[in-house]
Amino acid sequence: MPPKAKFIKEEIIKAAFEIVSADGMQALTARSLGQKLKSSARPIFTVFKSMNEVQCEVLCQTKTLYNSYISEGLQEKPAFKGVGKAYIRFAKEQPELFRLLFMSEQNEVPDVNSVLFLLDYNNEKILKSIEEGYGLSSELSKKLYLHLWIYSHGIAVLLATNVCVFSEDEISSMLSEVCISILKKITTEVKL
Repeated sequence: MPPKAKFIKEEIIKAAFEIVSADGMQALTARSLGQKLKSSARPIFTVFKSMNEVQCEVLCQTKTLYNSYISEGLQEKPAFKGVGKAYIRFAKEQPELFRLLFMSEQNEVPDVNSVLFLLDYNNEKILKSIEEGYGLSSELSKKLYLHLWIYSHGIAVLLATNVCVFSEDEISSMLSEVCISILKKITTEVKL
């Protein structure tokens, strides 16, 4: 008969998530998790087979939290600007989790056309709001969104790494300016 679990799965995941939120995935070890739980590492392995399983659970929690930020951004008008602001806010408020999702080396480099759909489940809603809001074709909406995501990612990285600080108003203004510029470019197709 296996030993009775000292902790339930949710307690372990919560503690692991707190470690990663504060210090990054590299800080999550069996020892650090045991210390966080005020225990040895042994009880962790009565619930999980390996630390890899714990890391996978933390990654799922991180994606859930990220998607809650994006869902909030979708409520703003225009929705795609709200998403950009939410993405940047996630980086600013959760820098270690942002690094985990968006600043970790990937095993495979995705095709540029599919990169947006690796991010979250809301992309179809975002693209639809761009199409409806600006009367753009699906192709032009994807083009605008890709450019805005790249720009938002740059600001997010600057904030997540403490390279600089921007206020909410500055971020909103920068996103508006770049959106207007890209819209002018893609709707007139002026070549430089």
